[in-house]
Amino acid sequence: MKKKEKITMTDIAREAGVSQATVSLVLNNSQAIKLSDETRQRVIETAQKLGYKKIPSPHQHEGQEGIAILINSMPGYDPFVDALNQARDAAWRNDVLLTLYDYSDDVDVALDIIRQLTQRGCAGIILASPVTSAINFSLFDQRTSVPLVLLNVYDKNYPLLPTFLPNDYANARQITGHLIAQGARRIAHITGEYWMDATHHRLEGYKDALAQAGIPFDPALVVSTNWRIDETHRATRQLMTASTPPEAIFCASDWMVLGCYQALAELQINIPQDVLVAGYDDQRFASQVIPQLTSVQLPYAELGRLAVEYLCDGEDAATQVTMAGKLMVRDSTRR
Repeated sequence: MKKKEKITMTDIAREAGVSQATVSLVLNNSQAIKLSDETRQRVIETAQKLGYKKIPSPHQHEGQEGIAILINSMPGYDPFVDALNQARDAAWRNDVLLTLYDYSDDVDVALDIIRQLTQRGCAGIILASPVTSAINFSLFDQRTSVPLVLLNVYDKNYPLLPTFLPNDYANARQITGHLIAQGARRIAHITGEYWMDATHHRLEGYKDALAQAGIPFDPALVVSTNWRIDETHRATRQLMTASTPPEAIFCASDWMVLGCYQALAELQINIPQDVLVAGYDDQRFASQVIPQLTSVQLPYAELGRLAVEYLCDGEDAATQVTMAGKLMVRDSTRR
């Protein structure tokens, strides 16, 4: 029998005779619920015995430094929550307290927060957004001596500013390449708003994947929308009622797919038998819709962790991390 390689919290809970929730509280040094010292020690000793890799060290609370995330809006966009969760965990492992500020895309509010953080001796600041987007960093430049990095936002005029981004181009190539590998040649792409860089990056990835496979680009198969479900519904009907409909549809976000699914159902077009459908960003509902949706999981968890660790390690080298996601193949593209 092959030996299990990864030790999980469930394994520790079973061995220590406690719940998985208790193990999570102990290994994350949570003080939210009062646990006896004996229970905490038993969990840690069990984790050590089993070879668990993420055993915490005791935290100091006196004079604890802090890292702040300034986000331009709170995410109702659940994949980005992974970035916040991993940033919090990475900060905790480095004996740093992470705080989150929502400045509602008001630069004056953000600058006031930065002034206060500078006075408190904050260890680092992360400027972030739940939606990948360009910002005007000149509004923040030279406003603080505190180390500052960007997460899911960027400014091309500041190439030396530490920046952590998902790779929209590579992700779109992954999705389009997968649809080609499933036998599709007429592949439609329903995009978001044209003015957004993310729209252009995904479109370029789509076009280059077609070119690599020797498939001519057909502008009629690309329909621009404003990311809305009703717009995607309209775009899908437009594509599927054309004289030569596509064999596959790549939507630029999972939310847009909801409109696509609705239109296909109304037209009595079956997924994946009649047309393949893929989304982008792997929302939690992607594995719950019928058929389950093929999508690309954005690397927000890893990017959030890397942004915090960059600040905690005191790095001063220019860092530009652009990371591809993981393709999650599900029933919507399986024939």
